[in-house]
This record gives sequence, C-alpha cells and structure tokens, in this order.
Amino acid sequence: MKLYLIRHAEADGNLYRVAQGQDDSSVTDRGLRQIAALERRFEGAAIDAAYSSDLYRTCRTAAAICGPRDLPLHRRRALREICVGAWERRPWGEIYREDPVQMRNFLQDLGRWHVPGGEAPEAVQARMLACLRDIARENPGKTVAVFSHGCAIRLTLAALMGKTIAELSQVPLGQNTAVSCLSWDGEGFRVIFANDASHLETLPDGTPQRWRTVSNGLEAGLRYVPAEQAPAAYAALMGTPPAGCALIGCREDEPVGALWLDDARDAGDRRGWIAGLTVAEPWRCRSYGTQLMGQAVQHYRDRGREILCAPDGGEAVRHFLRQQGFVPAEGRWERDLRFPPLPIRLLEVQ
Repeated sequence: MKLYLIRHAEADGNLYRVAQGQDDSSVTDRGLRQIAALERRFEGAAIDAAYSSDLYRTCRTAAAICGPRDLPLHRRRALREICVGAWERRPWGEIYREDPVQMRNFLQDLGRWHVPGGEAPEAVQARMLACLRDIARENPGKTVAVFSHGCAIRLTLAALMGKTIAELSQVPLGQNTAVSCLSWDGEGFRVIFANDASHLETLPDGTPQRWRTVSNGLEAGLRYVPAEQAPAAYAALMGTPPAGCALIGCREDEPVGALWLDDARDAGDRRGWIAGLTVAEPWRCRSYGTQLMGQAVQHYRDRGREILCAPDGGEAVRHFLRQQGFVPAEGRWERDLRFPPLPIRLLEVQ
C-alpha cells in the first residue's frame, strides 16, 4: 500500500509565532490557499481513505483530499503534534528569552529537550509509528492520505530513515502542506520521497507563488510586557497612557509595538474590541503587527468572544485589517473568531 504523510496548512500559531503543540488553532487565509494548492496537486489521484489527528488544523487540511472524493475522515489522537507542555500557547519570543537552553535543545538537540509536561520525542515516534502501522494493516493494497504535524512527521521520517534523535537535524522540517510518500510491504515502511511542497511553487496559470516560509518555523518573534510595567515606553508608542488590557510587543529588549484592548465594550454581545494597535516606523513590514493581532485574537477567544472589532481608519489601516481577515461593517471592521465548520464528514475520534 501507499501512504501520503502530509503536514497541516499554516495555522494561527505558525503565523502569530506562538507555540501551539497540541493546542487547537484555526487555519489562516494563507493556509486556505495552501489547502487549495494541495487539492490541485492531488486532483484525479486515487485516494482510498484519509486519516488525521483530531486537531482542527489537520482536519481542515484534510478537506483537500476528503472534499472532492466525499471521503469520511478518520481521526486519531496518536497523530497529534508533540506536546510542548508548559510552553503551550506561549509566544516563541518569550520562550527564547526565558528558557534559552531548552529552546536551543528543542531546535538543535531534541533528545536533550525537557520542559514540565513536555512529551519525549521517543514517545512521539512510538505513537506515530504504531498508528501508521495500524492504518497500513487496515488498508491493504490501498492508497491512504494521513495528515499530521511538523515535528511529529519529522520524528517519524527520521525513524524510518534510520536516523537517531541525535541525528534529527539531518531531516529537514517540512513546510506547511509538505507531502511525504511511504510504501508499506506488509512488514515495514520505506520512504519514497520526503517533504515535497512543489505544489506551492506555482499558481494554476503557471505564475510564481511566493509563499512566506521559514526554514525551521520557529524564529523568535515578539515577547509581550504589560503596559503598566513600562508606561513610558507604552506612551511613546501609543501616545496615550495605559488603559484596560494593554501590551508592549518587544523584540528582545526593544519595544517595537503596542496593543490596547477594550474589554468592557460590547462584552454582552460577544464582541471584543481593539482600541489601538501600532508598530513603530523602523519595525514595520516585518510581521510584528500581525503578531500583535495574534495576541488580540487569543485574548478574546479565551474569553468566549465571537467577533473581533477594530475602528475604521485610513487606507493603510484598512489594508492591514484586510490582510488580517477583517471586513467592513457599519463604520468599523470585524473578524469572526470562531472556527468555521469543517466541510467534510468526521468519524469518531480514536
């Protein structure tokens, strides 16, 4: 049998530079375009069954295979990403600063990595390989698509290539929606190819598609300081004294932007409001505004708000809000914070 092992599309944690591990997160607009490209790649291909982890980002990516074929999606907890324990949902910039030794281990020497509640890489390999063997035995002679996560897939490929955990750096981390192909002979797997993302290189008309990617997906990004801890720095960025929930986004020790959230406004109707968001001139066009927006998204999702609102502004503000998934609505801009329903049939989680 043949098994395609596919990484999920870009998710919120990837875009906002937050450790997502086994935390659930939605798929970004760029992720949806990656899914469309993945669907085109497999157009006309014979796929008999589809499996994924039970997290939203893999299930949504699996729609590229399941949707056109009306295949039900088998969900397996064993296909989840490595659990990063105490790091879950924390900004990578904060982790880089507060835990540099374990951050280095995570990137360069995973066998030495350890944080409270974190999952051992050997455990990830064991559950992934056991699950893939079960899938192979359930589907003799068939072609199957399996959707999982970056680190989990990397560890799996390393084991199948005969690499130790200490040699993990010899196996690249595949970018979002990268495809690996395995063959099963009834006893074991063989890697036919690994981490191919050629479907992202061109649009259907042949023009180049410039996907913004990062080699390890874990560049530091921002860390966040409550405004009351540095009121002068906040005032210099925002021009107003701290109020409500206010954060300063820092690149290492340098304040580069600020976020102000109005928690009291429209709380009863499930709306959350961005009262202000700014990035200092020297630091613009480096994704820092997007990372600040990610803090607003996470803040209000945690509080059960369904709609994120922002005030209208000039053309530069409107352009930024469109990039962040906002649409105009009665003198303001709005973005739905809920995870869209999955457009496929889901089987029970196992």
